[in-house]
Amino acid sequence: MPVHPVVVITGAGSGLGRALAVSLSRRGGRLVLVGRRKERLLETADSCADPGSCLVLPADVTDRTSAAHVVGETLRAFGRLDGLVNNAGLARLGGVEHADDAAVEAMVRTNLLAPLRLIREAVPALREAGGAVVNVGSIGGLLAVPGRAAYGAGKAGLHHLTRSLARELAPRVRVNAVLPGAIDTGMYDELGGSPEEVARLRADLVATTPLGRMGTPDDVVPWIELLLGPAGSWVTGSLIVVDGGRSC
Repeated sequence: MPVHPVVVITGAGSGLGRALAVSLSRRGGRLVLVGRRKERLLETADSCADPGSCLVLPADVTDRTSAAHVVGETLRAFGRLDGLVNNAGLARLGGVEHADDAAVEAMVRTNLLAPLRLIREAVPALREAGGAVVNVGSIGGLLAVPGRAAYGAGKAGLHHLTRSLARELAPRVRVNAVLPGAIDTGMYDELGGSPEEVARLRADLVATTPLGRMGTPDDVVPWIELLLGPAGSWVTGSLIVVDGGRSC
């Protein structure tokens, strides 16, 4: 990658996406911050070492037209694209007998279709730059957990997409995924459960993680940076698990 790589980050308004943007900006990255809420993206840009090197791009990645918009605006602003991080995700929990079609479809659109569309649109620019894709999967796509079948199926699909496209797009474009375990972000407060249910879920996640705590975005960011950068130049098709041992 060049000294000042251009990297698109979806879900950049909070959590892992924001932490990654802040870290990449310290390394001279020029960033395209994608998310639904402009005010959150502006907060991310203001947290970066050089806010002027950030393109704030409010967009709903599940919209069919957003991929072309994101890639087009990136090339207009920076003239190249070196990395794509598909970080935006959606989780809705519940047993299959009560599965809501709209919720399941929203997860599939966010966790699988949106990354596919962005990669498809970005391939020409990534191929020209010799770039890299990092998909943010989940150990939910590896583990069989009651109440999380639809979410896990979508993430498992993303993992398969990663490995298949690694072969399809080689040698000019590398495609890998990072599979976090339980990361302590606001995502758990958005699952729709009561505060008591969320507290029990967090306690269960800690209890079933051998290293005895939930992860933080800073536990995951270095692995994404490795896969984007020169240290990952001979790595493609890999699913890197970062979960405190929970899936072992």
